[in-house]
Amino acid sequence: MEELFQMEEVRERVILVGVSTQEGDDTEDSLEELAELVATAGAEAVGCVIQNREAVHPGTYVGTGKLQEIRELLWETDATGIVCDDELTPAQLRNMEDVLDTKIMDRTLIILDIFAARASTSEGKIQVELAQLRYRLSRLAGLGKSLSRLGGGIGTRGPGEKKLETDRRFVKNRIAQLNRELRDVRRHRDLTREQRKKNPTKSAAIVGYTNAGKSTLLNVLTAAGVLSEDKLFATLDPTTRKLTLDSGQEILLTDTVGFIRKLPHHLIEAFRSTLEEAKYADYIIHMVDVSNPQMEKQMHIVYETLDSLEAGDKKVITLFNKIDRQESGTEQLLRDGRAERTLRISARTGEGLSKLRALLEEMLREDKKLLEKVFRYEDAGQIQLVRRFGELLTEEYQEDGIYVKAYVPEEIYQKVW
Repeated sequence: MEELFQMEEVRERVILVGVSTQEGDDTEDSLEELAELVATAGAEAVGCVIQNREAVHPGTYVGTGKLQEIRELLWETDATGIVCDDELTPAQLRNMEDVLDTKIMDRTLIILDIFAARASTSEGKIQVELAQLRYRLSRLAGLGKSLSRLGGGIGTRGPGEKKLETDRRFVKNRIAQLNRELRDVRRHRDLTREQRKKNPTKSAAIVGYTNAGKSTLLNVLTAAGVLSEDKLFATLDPTTRKLTLDSGQEILLTDTVGFIRKLPHHLIEAFRSTLEEAKYADYIIHMVDVSNPQMEKQMHIVYETLDSLEAGDKKVITLFNKIDRQESGTEQLLRDGRAERTLRISARTGEGLSKLRALLEEMLREDKKLLEKVFRYEDAGQIQLVRRFGELLTEEYQEDGIYVKAYVPEEIYQKVW
């Protein structure tokens, strides 16, 4: 009789390591987030080590005594590797491997792993591979025997597993090729933006910390069908959909990649064109997860990122999301000094979304001019522009023509007046 063997994927077990350089910093919160990142990448955090030091050790990240403690913890927990909360230098990586003799990863590598798994469009895949190759290229010099381990993140994803890092010249050539491809993609994106500028329809970028509910909001408002999960970076590639409001006014909504603390500079550079959707939008819809105890810190990180993208001067609507999960007694704490308007909503249950639609109507109207005009019957075709891009309030057929009263964008006002 033929025996059946059940094959089960072994889940990696890792120890999280962080360095606290001053009292009261956010190292513990950062490691909690790192644990979520590790889980999203498919591994399990089985231990956590924090060392208090004046500065990160330049040679081994943590001190030699703490390394011995980590070595014992590896044996006790049967862990397969460690993940450091900061980006490691080649020297730190090599020295830690020499002492611990295990897989050494850092926060950047884990985030790159997740991005590699989540990218679905050609642009997203190019950007991820480019970020991975730049990360690995910076670690090739002087790593010696460590090269055999450099390809490993959580699981087997991305160019690291193709062993591209064994040939620096090949990696550089591949980076140059990807940069050329990305320039073509960006050229296409710029053309799309130019076309959008000619269209008077306003646009709003939905931004926020990862897992704040951006994709859920886009799905509920526009039936976009974007993947929405209770995970970090559930969606990576931006999606733009048109929302038609009750008055007939239209607005384009774009879901953007989620922000996170210590977002690797490789990724900020690679995904700049994607993040710049916020820069070119007319409005910013800032999603905030009120159920997260780090809400205010996350809001600060989002605004820091927007400022770095030169998108900090936009009109902002802040949506305090997940109020269905909010603890009682914290309602009065929901404030955002940088927002034009704020609303308490639950994208999951729909609470507050009718107010959001009304608020969008109001903001769109504020940026339009009131048009009152009698169009001659031979010029009636112009009214179609008003119907399409404006908010038609009155349309009356009179002897001398068609009387129209409407709110219209400045560009349309100039064309039909």
